[in-house]
Amino acid sequence: MPASVTDILCDLVRIPSVNPMGRPVEGDEYYEYRVTDYVEQFCRRLGMAVERQAVAPRRDNLLARLDGAPTLDQGGRFVVLQAHQDTVPVDGMTIRPWEPVNRDGKIFGRGSCDIKGGLACHLFTLARLAAERPAQRPTVVLACTVNEEHGFSGAQAMAERWLRREPGPAWPGGTPDAVIVAEPTELNVVVAHKGIVRWRCRTQGRASHSATPERGDNAIYRMGHALVEFEHYAQQVVGNLGEHPLVGRPTLSVGLISGGISVNTVPDDCAVEIDRRLLPGEDPMAAQRHALEFLAGRLPADRALVHEPPFIAAPGLEHVGNERLAERLAVLAGPYGGGRHIGVPYGTDAPFFARTGAPTVVFGPGSIAQAHTCDEWVAIDQLEAACAILERFVREA
Repeated sequence: MPASVTDILCDLVRIPSVNPMGRPVEGDEYYEYRVTDYVEQFCRRLGMAVERQAVAPRRDNLLARLDGAPTLDQGGRFVVLQAHQDTVPVDGMTIRPWEPVNRDGKIFGRGSCDIKGGLACHLFTLARLAAERPAQRPTVVLACTVNEEHGFSGAQAMAERWLRREPGPAWPGGTPDAVIVAEPTELNVVVAHKGIVRWRCRTQGRASHSATPERGDNAIYRMGHALVEFEHYAQQVVGNLGEHPLVGRPTLSVGLISGGISVNTVPDDCAVEIDRRLLPGEDPMAAQRHALEFLAGRLPADRALVHEPPFIAAPGLEHVGNERLAERLAVLAGPYGGGRHIGVPYGTDAPFFARTGAPTVVFGPGSIAQAHTCDEWVAIDQLEAACAILERFVREA
């Protein structure tokens, strides 16, 4: 059994699992395969059944099962502890991203907060349960997904498997009684969060030498007109489409622009990427259509945009069906300073599992304020508290 949750976390931080975020990059630090190998070996040493689900090259989901008493066949309960395996890139970090440092009651390193800290808590909890084998315990499945940071394809593939009710070496084949998705929530219980749809749109022009710009048609100028309308839509329209008591209002942001090949060439192409945050219950495709229809009515036909299909589309988490699970976790987390029922504006893997009919919440150590930062860290007391809460939750499930 590992000495501490911090030992496990430091092991995980030392293993790069960077999500390339759609960029054409190469290197051993990219993709999750080495973290998957580590988790598989860890779980096999505990005597757990393990299986992998291929999602993309070097990107496997992983399931590992610790059987309960009574077993599922005997009417026992079934709990899933879930975490994603990828991290965001390390550009601009001011610390060595894969050399974990234990200092001032914190573990520093890429992924320490989002979300290898939560994954380490899951693994340590499983190790305790495997070593002690409480007389009454549910079956616990560890579910590790890929590509959470840029598309949720791992969670989507895993949830589709659950919906098909396909059993396997580590998957019982039924619907879990509870799913706890690891994210940095400061030990509070996220019962609702926003969804997301992201897409790319283009303006097309005609290239020419910049000495004779009148012979061309500047795609960047065309996009400039469109951006004015995007800004109007974001500031005057989207926020009035609805409001949720826990997550607020929907939003839209244009976050990336690219165009042209050189300063002395009139550009024939310009592209922007749009981020639309959804309320729980909003349909991602309907949200994109609403924006497209608005823009179509505001731009002349000869300045129309070319919209690509979304490259990310994920629903929000609704605060319906997870009330009892949230309350049980909240009671256990309260003595540690957490336990509030909250909504958050960011997205997670959780909605894909909730759509299978399983009560699903988001819970874990650390603060979202430290996630993705240049000196990412997580507080050790939060890690230890999360382990204590999760172990007691499973023992009492």
